[in-house]
Amino acid sequence: MPGFINVIRSTLTELVGPADTAPATLPAGLPDAVLPAARAGVALLTDYQSPAYAQLYCDRLRRFIGRRGVDDALFIEIARLLAERMAYLDATRIAQLKLQEPPKKGRAAVDVRRFRCDELLSALPVIAGGPLLWAFERIGCAHRTVPIRFSNAGWWGVQRLKLESSLRHSRRLSLRYATERAWVERWLHMIDRALSKQPEAVAAMVQTATMIEGYGTGYRQGLAAWHQIVDGLAKPVFDGTLALPDLAAAIDCACHVPRDPRGDNLRKVIAEIRAGAMIAQQS
Repeated sequence: MPGFINVIRSTLTELVGPADTAPATLPAGLPDAVLPAARAGVALLTDYQSPAYAQLYCDRLRRFIGRRGVDDALFIEIARLLAERMAYLDATRIAQLKLQEPPKKGRAAVDVRRFRCDELLSALPVIAGGPLLWAFERIGCAHRTVPIRFSNAGWWGVQRLKLESSLRHSRRLSLRYATERAWVERWLHMIDRALSKQPEAVAAMVQTATMIEGYGTGYRQGLAAWHQIVDGLAKPVFDGTLALPDLAAAIDCACHVPRDPRGDNLRKVIAEIRAGAMIAQQS
């Protein structure tokens, strides 16, 4: 019971909004060349969520200040891609963006997107989304898609967008946010490990963030493919269980494999790369 009460209390706190509205502060020592990209990231994430969320972005950037192997160009890419991934696309974000568009008339005012049921439910606070997601999975409806209309035409359309946009206050309590946070932290960790174990592959590891974008099937396939590449190639190299001198080339090859629902194409390519590395090691 105390745990349940704590969940309710934290949910209400988020729904009311964070008490700390102080602007995010960029970390000291950030290279001058990186400042424009970092400021753009702060502006994006403040609009996307809150100043506190933008501060999390700043805190994540701090780990790369002064790191050997991180030049200005690479740091700019990390700052840009980190902001893009932290501002992941969900129904709430689409509503926010639609509100910011100039009002339109007719069909141009309506934007129809198809979301999977589990995608919509995972965007709700865990206290509500968790049980609903379990129920939908039990009846086999979790993967069904539903059309969602976003329109900034007329009073009702705008009010609906404002309601959907206000759900950003509970975004950080959702299952989707937990998944995104875990991915971002793992991506940053893999960049750290590349800097230590195989610096030549750092840029390729940074660019893997571009595999994951959008929503729906494309998003899920990209996320699954990213984990396949990390688990099958990058992590074994960093752990010392796979000898792959040119990890960057292997990652680039794997990233360009056409995706399929079950990931069989990528699985085959990764197996071939690993087999080739083992043959080269034995010869």
